[in-house]
Amino acid sequence: MARLQAVPSEAEIIVAPISPVLGAEVSGVDLRAPLSPDQVAAIRAAWLKHKVLFFRDQDISHEDHARFGRYFGALEGHPVTATVPGFPEILFIEAADGMKVTDAVLPIARPANKWHTDVTFREKPSTAGVLRIRKQPPLGGDTIFADTALIYADLPPDVKAKIENLDAEHDILRSYGYRVSAEKAAELSAKFPPQVHPVVRRHPETGERHLFVNHVFTARILGLEEKEAADLLAYLLDRVKAPEYQVRFRWSENAIAFWDNRATQHYGVLDYWPHERIVERVTVAGEERPSR
Repeated sequence: MARLQAVPSEAEIIVAPISPVLGAEVSGVDLRAPLSPDQVAAIRAAWLKHKVLFFRDQDISHEDHARFGRYFGALEGHPVTATVPGFPEILFIEAADGMKVTDAVLPIARPANKWHTDVTFREKPSTAGVLRIRKQPPLGGDTIFADTALIYADLPPDVKAKIENLDAEHDILRSYGYRVSAEKAAELSAKFPPQVHPVVRRHPETGERHLFVNHVFTARILGLEEKEAADLLAYLLDRVKAPEYQVRFRWSENAIAFWDNRATQHYGVLDYWPHERIVERVTVAGEERPSR
């Protein structure tokens, strides 16, 4: 258990890893109150190290939620997902990627591969996400996170050499095109044209190299023959599914997850129907294009 000491007059922030790979629970801090620079620095250091932090028993308001996100950068909204009334920076997410689960939606959403890094369709994908549970089912609804640096590190040498300088196309319509009207899809495509990002991204703060393709937004790998590109992308996406690269978070009332979107993928498990699961997310905007 790591202990990150703030200034002497403040409570100690305790960071307890919850898996050998990534993820830690943080205690000794009340997110309903403004944080000191020392507390923010301690949380940021733990976040960069563990890649996803979990806080429990934090009955925060919408104002508290937004304030916490802003300690780590400017906040951004979303072009499709609903937001909390009066708080355009807080996404209101019901179940399957923002769609309310129904008997009709379930057979489509439950078997889908939902591993993703948020908003990689943007020129500058987001830096972080802060997710707060609002309504949880009696059982299920966990969120799984994967360490994309470790996934990259374990790739065979020949695969690493092959993807070293490859790029991939990321497209908003892969995830949202089927659920909106043709007019809205055209509007989204015009506002968010497909973006080209490196298949292997270097983290701008830690220097780690990360696999940077995901099932939800990556349309194709560029620079290869079509079948070879499709086979390679399928192989890379399959690596994310191995439990050895993951941590699974079981939600509890007033819990919060705070992840580094540059270093992870995540997956919300849809196993709780007909019960509901509602979460709210603050998104810290990206500051730069992904680079090698």
